[in-house]
Amino acid sequence: MLFSPCMLACSQTCSRILGLSLGTSALFAAMANVALLFPNWDVTFLLRGLIGRHAMLGSGLWGGGLMVLTAATLISLMGWRYGCFNKSGPCRSVLTALLSCGLALLGGLICFITSGVALKDGPFCMFDVSFFNQTQAWTYGYPFKDLHNRNYLYDHSLWNSVCLEPSEAVVWHVSFFSVLLCISLLQLLLVVIHFINSFLGLFCSLCEK
Repeated sequence: MLFSPCMLACSQTCSRILGLSLGTSALFAAMANVALLFPNWDVTFLLRGLIGRHAMLGSGLWGGGLMVLTAATLISLMGWRYGCFNKSGPCRSVLTALLSCGLALLGGLICFITSGVALKDGPFCMFDVSFFNQTQAWTYGYPFKDLHNRNYLYDHSLWNSVCLEPSEAVVWHVSFFSVLLCISLLQLLLVVIHFINSFLGLFCSLCEK
C-alpha cells in the first residue's frame, strides 16, 4: 500500500509526542503530590504525622508519576526507534505497546480514583468538633467526610470556618487534588490515543511488508 510508509512515519511521530506529553504530565503529577505533603510549604505537619492518608498514599508519585513516566519512556523509545527498538518486529511492538498502555492506564487510574476520593472526603485538618454538635473540643480528622447535608466543594463559607490548622487547608487540598484529577484524566486520554496509534502503526508496518 502506497500510503503505509507515510502513515507509519506519522504513527512514530505521534508516539514521540505522546511519550513527551505523558512524561511531562507524570512530572507535574509528582510535583502536585509533593506539594500536598507540605501544606503551605510547611514541613512541620509532615514531621508531626499530620498529613491526610490520601496525600500520604502518594498516588501522584508512584501512580500518575513513576508508572506513567516508565510508560512514557517506553513510548518515546518506540517513537524514536532507539536502542533495541531500532528494528523491532510487530510482536515486540505489540508487546511494548500493551505494556506501556497497561502501566500508564493503571497509574493514571489509581491517581484518578485516589484524587476523586480525596476531594469527596475533604482535607485532613484540625477542627472544632463542637461545630458539629459533639462534645470534644479540638481534634484532627476529616470534618467534611460525614457532612451529608452540605457539600463543602460548593459551600465556600465552610472553607475558612471549619479547618483551623493548617491555614487555608481546604484551598490547598482542593487545588492540588483537582490538579491531580485533571492530570490523571489527561493521562487516561493519552493512553487511549496511544492504544489506537500503536495498532495503526502495527497495521502500517504489516502492510509495508
